Amino acid sequence: MSAPGQLSDPEDPYGLPGRARRPRRSGRTGCGIAAGVLVLLVAVALVGGLVWLRTNEYIQPTPFEPRCRLVAGGNTTVLDLEQAHYAGIIVGRAVARGLPARAGSIAMATAYQESGIRNLDYGDRDSVGLFQQRPSQGWGTRAQILDPYYASDAFYTSLLKVSDWETGDITTVAQTVQKSGHPEAYRKHEQNARVIASVLSGQTSAGVTCGYSTPGAADAAGLATSMHQALGVTAKVSGDGRTLTATGTSDAQAWAIASHAVINASSSGVDKVTLADRQWQWAAGKLPEWTTVASTGSRTVTVTFLTAASGSATPGA
Repeated sequence: MSAPGQLSDPEDPYGLPGRARRPRRSGRTGCGIAAGVLVLLVAVALVGGLVWLRTNEYIQPTPFEPRCRLVAGGNTTVLDLEQAHYAGIIVGRAVARGLPARAGSIAMATAYQESGIRNLDYGDRDSVGLFQQRPSQGWGTRAQILDPYYASDAFYTSLLKVSDWETGDITTVAQTVQKSGHPEAYRKHEQNARVIASVLSGQTSAGVTCGYSTPGAADAAGLATSMHQALGVTAKVSGDGRTLTATGTSDAQAWAIASHAVINASSSGVDKVTLADRQWQWAAGKLPEWTTVASTGSRTVTVTFLTAASGSATPGA
């Protein structure tokens, strides 16, 4: 029993003599702080991981983001609008040079791996641009390499020097051009690269659609310039700027022109793209399907533009 007036130790209700009272210990506060810190670190790691994955193209845009969907041979590839814009330049320059779709496939697999199809102004050592070409290795000046049209042409010029580029393994050919420290890295991008090259070179018709909520201002002249720079075609713009027309010399070139109009529709305020008996029409926040319309019976692509558009959904060159 405790001495008169003395409380018993709550951990020793019998008040046995010789036992010192000990303060109650509680690890709950410390554990709670540690758990909170751990949750925060995990959240930061997840967000950082998602950013890294998106930057390095291991995940595609979500259905809630502006994007372009390309389909060929039963395979589907999704790009964000910036990637689609640069893909149009890369494959477009192959079309302009009269190269087969395979050239575009090799170039796209390379751009996927080297930059995630982005015109980067940084890289390993002095590497920059879509293909991470290096001024010190004779690819051109830094300013030239950062021009996506120049960079694409420089890649194809080097590609054509590879003796078996038309028949050899895509990854092996890409490595011969690039001389990368990771010679097998291009392989994982081959299927997506083939889809993009097939659609944007016009080998696959009506193979691309793009979805976004806010179009840019109508810019027929800008789209005409883009077509000329990328594809080497001359487009005509109506006096009121509401209509653009461009005619392909083959069915494939005509579809390359139509696909180029769709992937750049967001920045040019495009409303409709029509070729032969197929038509694509922008719809806010959706991926519009190509529909069947009365046939024009020609290889002329007709592009009409929105009269009231604001904002900008994709960057320029």
